[in-house]
Amino acid sequence: MKLKIALSVFAVIVVVWLVAPTLVIIPISFTDQASFNFPPKGWSLRWYENFFTDKGWLKSFWASAQVAVVTSIVATIAGVCAALGLVKMKPKWAAAVQQYFMLPLLVPGIVIAIGLYAIFLNTGLLGTLPGFVLAHTVVSLPLVLTNVLASLRGVDGRLSDAAASLGANRWDTFRLVTLPLIAPGVLSGALLAFVTSFDEVILSLFIQTPYLQTMPVKIFRSVTKDTDPTVAAVSVMVMLVSVTIMLLAQFSGRGSRGAAVSR
Repeated sequence: MKLKIALSVFAVIVVVWLVAPTLVIIPISFTDQASFNFPPKGWSLRWYENFFTDKGWLKSFWASAQVAVVTSIVATIAGVCAALGLVKMKPKWAAAVQQYFMLPLLVPGIVIAIGLYAIFLNTGLLGTLPGFVLAHTVVSLPLVLTNVLASLRGVDGRLSDAAASLGANRWDTFRLVTLPLIAPGVLSGALLAFVTSFDEVILSLFIQTPYLQTMPVKIFRSVTKDTDPTVAAVSVMVMLVSVTIMLLAQFSGRGSRGAAVSR
C-alpha cells in the first residue's frame, strides 16, 4: 500500500514537472511588457492582437495549416494502402516491412533532415509545398500506419469474403465494408499526422526558404533573435489546437478499440 502511494506521488511530481513549463507560457502571453518576465506585472491582450494583425505571423500560420492538411491527406492514403498490404502478407515478412516503416520514429530527426535536405537541394524541392508535404509525410506515415493496422486487425476477414461472395469487387468491398469498420483508426491516424506536421520544426528548419516558412520555424527564429511575447501567445494557441486534436485522436482510437472488442 505504501509503495503504491509513493509511486502515485512520484507520478504526480513527474507530471507537474513536465507540464509546469508549458503552463508558465499562458500567463506570459498576457503580459503588458515586451519581455518574458514571470510572473507578469501587468496584463494585456496586445500580443494576441499583434499575431492577428501581423502579416508575417498570419502567413506562417496559413503555410503550416496548408502543409498539415495536405500532409494528413497524403499520409493517410499512403498509410491505409500500406496497412492493407501488410495484413495480406505473411506474418514474418509483414513484421519486417512494418519495422521498416517505423524507422522515421527511431532515427534522430536531424539525420532525416540532413538526408532530405541533400535530396531536395538536387531536386529543387527546397522551400516548396510538395517538398514540405513529402518531408512531413515521412515522419507522419508511421503514426497513421500504426492506427490503421490496429483497426484492420480487429476486422473479421469473413465480412470481406461475404461481400465478395455476393458479387462485390475489391473496391466495393473496401469502400462499403472495410473502410467503415476501420474509419475510427483512419481518422485517428489522420489527426495525428496533422498535429505532427503542424508542430514539426527540425525538418522544416532545413527545407524552409524565405518564401515559405511554417509557424514552428517562425517561432524558433523569433525566440533566437528577439524577446517578442507574441511567441508566447502563438505557442498558447498552437498548444490548444494540438491538445484538442490529440484528444479527438485519442477518442477516435478508443472508438476503434471498443468496436474491435465488441466484435
